[in-house]
Amino acid sequence: MSFKVAIPARYASTRLPGKPLLMLGGKPMIQHVHERALACGAEEVVIATDDTRISDVAEGFGARVVLTDAHHESGSDRIAEVATELGWRDDDIVVNLQGDEPLTPPDILHQVAEALERHTDAAMATLCTPIETVEQMLDPNVVKVVRDVADYALYFSRAPIPWDRNVGRDVTHRSLEGCHRHIGLYAYRVGFLKAFAAMSPCALELTERLEQLRALHAGARIQCPVASQVPGQGVDVSSDVERVEKLLRA
Repeated sequence: MSFKVAIPARYASTRLPGKPLLMLGGKPMIQHVHERALACGAEEVVIATDDTRISDVAEGFGARVVLTDAHHESGSDRIAEVATELGWRDDDIVVNLQGDEPLTPPDILHQVAEALERHTDAAMATLCTPIETVEQMLDPNVVKVVRDVADYALYFSRAPIPWDRNVGRDVTHRSLEGCHRHIGLYAYRVGFLKAFAAMSPCALELTERLEQLRALHAGARIQCPVASQVPGQGVDVSSDVERVEKLLRA
């Protein structure tokens, strides 16, 4: 199948400024991410950034780079600009791989693109994995997803969903069967991506701070199968750096 990968990489991270350029195992993080994308079988891989410091480094290791507006609210908005700039067709499939995910298995990039290609009624595709601990279920930084019988997303939340009414507040004893963690990896058809970027954020998105709720609120369908491999640790805060370096060495 034919698909593209776009890697949004922003310099001005609130919690970790300059994050894409952090050195991991002798390479900047954005290079590790780019190498994962190259290994997935995509016909085209592009880094989308708003900062020349990132573009200079990326071009130095041979990446294709598009400089984008600095005021985009999300990676999806940034990629929509890239799609317009490069003249991608509306039926092209593009995968959004975040620039702080250096341990993403290349196979799941192909999987999410294939899921969208196979489900022609879906506007987007993403992935999930089973939740393994109550701590994950209660962590607001772990986004949860509830799906229907055909693996279409019903809702995403930072809250512990589904909520077991029989357990109530004693969640330490609840069953985690059927509970899934959302992986922030998306595939879009370019036509929908452009329409999505033009939509105003909905109240649900602003409340949960989850942009995929904008698509559900607009009536779009999101296919969400279980990932074939569990993605590795991402880099959100400084304490993640040493942990990721150890995993890269391993």
